[in-house]
Amino acid sequence: MRLMVKAGFETVFVGIETPNEQSLFECGKFQNRNRDLVASVKKMQNHGLEVQGGFIVGFDSDPPSIFGRQISFIQRSGIVTAMVGLLNAPRGTRLYQRLKRENRLLKEISGDNMDCSLNFVPKMNHETLITGYKGVLNTIYAHKQYYERIRTFLREFKPPGGKGFKLSFVHLKALLRSIWVLGFNGGGKEHYWKLFFWCLLKRPRLFPLAITFSIYGFHFQRVINGSL
Repeated sequence: MRLMVKAGFETVFVGIETPNEQSLFECGKFQNRNRDLVASVKKMQNHGLEVQGGFIVGFDSDPPSIFGRQISFIQRSGIVTAMVGLLNAPRGTRLYQRLKRENRLLKEISGDNMDCSLNFVPKMNHETLITGYKGVLNTIYAHKQYYERIRTFLREFKPPGGKGFKLSFVHLKALLRSIWVLGFNGGGKEHYWKLFFWCLLKRPRLFPLAITFSIYGFHFQRVINGSL
């Protein structure tokens, strides 16, 4: 990790998939088993790497509590960009072959991981799975939870070096637009201002990153609202 940061890496995407041990075993994600995954994420953040995470719901081993557990994990880990998808079985995979043997395949995958479609019959009740999945996305990208997650990340994030941030005209323009769109006209403006002043006082060197994440959140919320 030190060498990655030294080489210029700033962000890593990690396939965490699920906090449920049985589901990790089911999908063969053995490297994620028997470890404190939240602590592992924070260790990467402490080394100066922003962790983006991939998560999946819909495993045969997923209990009804998986949706709340996914939300809790994402919030506690401070993974700002959390990509949560429904399990699907692409042709040629071991999962596809197993579901074919079990006569549970329905169709080919759509290729759109936000359209709430499944190409197989899940063990969990279909309506329960879709409702739970939508609930995860609507919760983690709600204004309150999203901005809380930014602060959780900024508390852990320790980028190398001590150089100050040079504010260019482009950055100033983006800042002023964020203030106008998110601080005065956005639905979560109270959360925006809370992060704005918290970061200026507590993590001033990371202030540009805080504003960047705020802008990301505006995009994420539009995607979620347009898809679900």
